[in-house]
Amino acid sequence: MDDRILALCAPVPLPTTPATRLAELVFPSQTNHHGTLFGGAALALMDRAAYIAATRLARGMVVTAAVEAADFRRPVLPGQLAEVTAKIVKIGSTSLTIDIELIAEDLLSGGREYAVGGRFVMVAPEERFAPAMGAGPQAAPEAGTSFVEVIFPDIANHREILFGGNALSMMGKAAFIAATRHCRETVVMAASERIDFLAPIKVGEFADLEARVVMTGRSSICVEVDLTVENPLSGDRERSARGRFVMVAVGRDGKPVRVPPRMAPGS
Repeated sequence: MDDRILALCAPVPLPTTPATRLAELVFPSQTNHHGTLFGGAALALMDRAAYIAATRLARGMVVTAAVEAADFRRPVLPGQLAEVTAKIVKIGSTSLTIDIELIAEDLLSGGREYAVGGRFVMVAPEERFAPAMGAGPQAAPEAGTSFVEVIFPDIANHREILFGGNALSMMGKAAFIAATRHCRETVVMAASERIDFLAPIKVGEFADLEARVVMTGRSSICVEVDLTVENPLSGDRERSARGRFVMVAVGRDGKPVRVPPRMAPGS
């Protein structure tokens, strides 16, 4: 067979779908009278992860059609981090089946336990897409602190753009998680350095956050946070903001405590 025909018949590598990971700090307002995270709140977080994963693959409108299973293994307590990951396991002509895991992480001890698992079915209304035609591999979630948020109208201004203050809140949360994971102590924000806002994030778009420790002092941790905006339909990504936050570790008496030094990458 002619080499040119072979080249035309060769499979074309499909684009990688970004990994979908959400992170939610559990506060007392999200708990029931037993002091544990509401089951409905956990399911809402898992549904959000399923929506983002499905949209990233389909690049079109998707809605939740069914929750085939939900397995609650252990409660999630106030102060813990609820980390949710989504993995697409089946692709139909107009539907996607997604497995969701919610891991409860004790930020001070580093202990992580499987808390809730579920299987969600997402569909495209009116048969708007055929995902089998565009299904690329899913990137594995990277180590470190990264998570994605959906921008809803209640955190946007009258122009349907994310409030700068809410962007800072998301970035502060990422810095808090990264710093706590580094030292496994209680941390508080001591300062924020220059923060540059480069591109707006509109309602319905995804805000992807990545935080990394770049410097440590005796009791301080400097965390750099990148905020990237992703268009859910086109997949286009652009840096929206970057900033640095100084977090300080404190003991039970509220006084600063020593933190481990930052390790060079690969060491």
